Amino acid sequence: MRTKNKIYAAFFTVCTTFLLAQSGIQSKHILDLDGASTHIKIQPTMYGIFFEDINFAADGGLYAELIKNRSFEFDEPLTGWKQPNTKTLSPNLDSGFLIIHTDASKTNKNYARITVLNDKNYLLENEGFRGIGIHQGEKYDFSFYLENVSGNIKEMKAELIDEKGQSIVAVSIPVSGKGWQKYAAVFSPKRTVEKAKLQITFVGNGVVNMDMISLFPQDTWKGRKGGLRKDLVQKLYDLKPGFLRFPGGCIVEGRTLAERYQWKKTIGKVEDRENLINKWNNGFAHRLTPDYWQSFGLGFFEYFQLSEDLGAEPLPILSCGMACQFNTAELVKMEDLDPYVQDALDLIEFANGDISTPWGKVRAEMGHPKPFNLKFIGIGNEQWGEDYIERYKVFEKAIHAKYPKITIVSGSGPSPDGEFFEYGWKELKKLNAQIVDEHYYNSPEWFLENATRYDKYDRKGPKVFAGEYAAQSVGVVKPENKNNWLTALSEAAFMTGLERNADVVTMTSYAPLLAHADGWQWTPDLIWFNNLSTYATPNYYVQKLFSNNKGTDLLKITENGKALTGQKKLYSSAVFDEKSKEIIIKIVNADIQPKEMNLNTKNLRFGDKMIKIILSADTLDTENSFTSEPIQPKENSESIKRGKISTEIPPKSVVILKINKL
Repeated sequence: MRTKNKIYAAFFTVCTTFLLAQSGIQSKHILDLDGASTHIKIQPTMYGIFFEDINFAADGGLYAELIKNRSFEFDEPLTGWKQPNTKTLSPNLDSGFLIIHTDASKTNKNYARITVLNDKNYLLENEGFRGIGIHQGEKYDFSFYLENVSGNIKEMKAELIDEKGQSIVAVSIPVSGKGWQKYAAVFSPKRTVEKAKLQITFVGNGVVNMDMISLFPQDTWKGRKGGLRKDLVQKLYDLKPGFLRFPGGCIVEGRTLAERYQWKKTIGKVEDRENLINKWNNGFAHRLTPDYWQSFGLGFFEYFQLSEDLGAEPLPILSCGMACQFNTAELVKMEDLDPYVQDALDLIEFANGDISTPWGKVRAEMGHPKPFNLKFIGIGNEQWGEDYIERYKVFEKAIHAKYPKITIVSGSGPSPDGEFFEYGWKELKKLNAQIVDEHYYNSPEWFLENATRYDKYDRKGPKVFAGEYAAQSVGVVKPENKNNWLTALSEAAFMTGLERNADVVTMTSYAPLLAHADGWQWTPDLIWFNNLSTYATPNYYVQKLFSNNKGTDLLKITENGKALTGQKKLYSSAVFDEKSKEIIIKIVNADIQPKEMNLNTKNLRFGDKMIKIILSADTLDTENSFTSEPIQPKENSESIKRGKISTEIPPKSVVILKINKL
């Protein structure tokens, strides 16, 4: 009988919900907003960005180089290169051939020796990163190093061709003299092509050595030669991030210790930086990517420079002597840990040291005499267990002995709960850790249900960095995951909980950040791009709304004396912005029906206008794409009559209300 009653009750609930949704009946909510100070500050670092070189995020993405394996450094040195016959496009070594020479004394050790035998047009071709994106009317800097070894080669011809083999643009570069020389030319294409290729031929016969064959758009971020892709950086800039965490992620750890990220190998002249295989080249069976390497053209100097450009605090993460525990779990012995600790100390000097210091001098020689004013450093990424705690102690003691003002970010492992998580937090609390990094990739339901996650955290314990999070529409590490409205809406609900607990949570960032449409390994991702364009996901717009409206002081907003944490599927947080003198209220309605909201205020005087920003979609499976962004914020103004604030909160929506405080 109880079973029958439960079935009838469930049926009644479904029918009632359906009828309410169809009739458009609104539930009414009276919220209380107290303008008095809670004495809780919203940290400038509350909303930031996390960068990791996954999904072709650096080479092939943010780093604007268009030639893959430009210096022949991959394990298979001809990766990305072909030597086709000009007519049949099949190998024809009768016209010439290429071999790889190695100079082990150099970091950029490989170069190509090309022998041109006759006038049958030896051809060398590069495929780029899933093609080369070329925009009509823009200019592209083509350059290479060449040594004329023997023979009478007097000219090199470079040409960009489309997918059908038709010419887009070509240049001829005279070759003369002996010894290694740098040559350059400019491409000015007359049409736009998403997946072009570079072809190189020679005039004359003989032998030449070539290295660092490079192609960059001139229109990079801030116009820097050999710089960053402008449209991608602009999307990062528009987020107004409080910090930039780099270079990862599991990239920091490496599959093995030898493959870990070593910051000292990523600075200095670009042509002298040592290439390294990318951890994600074979990280996932569903997206094996053997041609994924790191050129480190985007290195630690460029990360610091980008942080400065974005107005964000740099947050570098360093290896703690533990390779990825999901892979080899290789450990450095404690007696051999000193070089790893020294790397951390030297990095702080590189960022903050006077130009009279050894590493401060290196920074100055790279073009930045002024210190980067580093305040944070992270030790390890997702390590767990006793081995991590043992190593963290050594780093913390050494760093704070020399740089007591540096804030250290530690980690609680890869999961938001469980034995490793609990152990990490227990030990880090004992050590008076400053900030603990938590990661969670979970279902939208988890995010909706965990808006109260930090309500009972110890206010006297370490602060929290929600360093990696994203709702997974299908499941963790599932290639079918989508950046749909359901995931974005659930993240917004969760973020109101982060903001309500700003006395505990001081840093947050979605992950991963970037994904190439043809070169991804992990989904979902915040920003998608191809060789020509980008689009912002619904999740991006949620992050942007929160970050652009973070305010400076937390306010108390309640219903019936309680914070809105999912009651009747309504979530909310409120802040005051000292600079703009605005009250900013964030409301998430996860219900399928609208809500009528009336706001009672206390300790507040305000104007007669209210800005209302709405982010919503008709269906929860709606996505943005390269061709359309149906989910974007829509802004309007509403009147405040006789000092009473009343407005409708649409179904399945994120709403920002901004009111000028008098």
